[in-house]
Amino acid sequence: MPPAVAVHGRIGRLIAGASAIEVKAVVPLAQMERGLAHFGLTADNDQQRYIYFFDTPEFDLFDAGLIARARRVVGGQHDSTVKVRPVDPDQVAGKWRRHPGFKLEADATADKVVRSASLTAPVKRGWIKKVAAGGRDVADLFTEEQERFLTHMANHSIDYARVTTRGPIRVWRWQTVHEALPWRMTVELWERGDGDRMLEVSAKAPHTQAAAAGAGFFAFLAEVGAERTTQQEAKTHWAMGRS
Repeated sequence: MPPAVAVHGRIGRLIAGASAIEVKAVVPLAQMERGLAHFGLTADNDQQRYIYFFDTPEFDLFDAGLIARARRVVGGQHDSTVKVRPVDPDQVAGKWRRHPGFKLEADATADKVVRSASLTAPVKRGWIKKVAAGGRDVADLFTEEQERFLTHMANHSIDYARVTTRGPIRVWRWQTVHEALPWRMTVELWERGDGDRMLEVSAKAPHTQAAAAGAGFFAFLAEVGAERTTQQEAKTHWAMGRS
């Protein structure tokens, strides 16, 4: 984590304590094909991922501001993540900040900024598929450290006896650059099992560039003709089918 710095202005106060800001926008699916073609993004140059979420039938974790997920990256490392949002950075203990799997970031849409803290751990290949098929317990995907993290940050734990698996969500992911945008852009196309899709574009910038990234990213989208949906629905909310 970077050393603490003085923060100024509204955006600075909103992301205080975060190491980076990620500015996100959901693009209408009607523009999907044109948008992908504009940046030269095809199935030949993407990275494929499969995302699984875990929660109780009543969404107890989600309603408590917690996310438990696992991710299979084709040709890459599989992992699991527990996330808490929103968080007060002042309440994050130093032992978590020093953990290699820890992140404290700010996610920004056009109308709000939310800080989150997460802890990620590697998962053995094949385990996620086995959990989804009922051959292993969900608890096998999460470490004791991740469980302690949830207890410390949110005074909450995962009731593995009650959680169910949601997914997989198939994800096509690209990273690209554009001469009009000083930050690398990430494009993700998410597809649920029912065929419904969501296209999200985002850019990540250091916390010191938060204000410029927020204004610049949305100005860039307008310049290239990418409309934003009127409802910036969170990917997790949509992916879990929460009505």
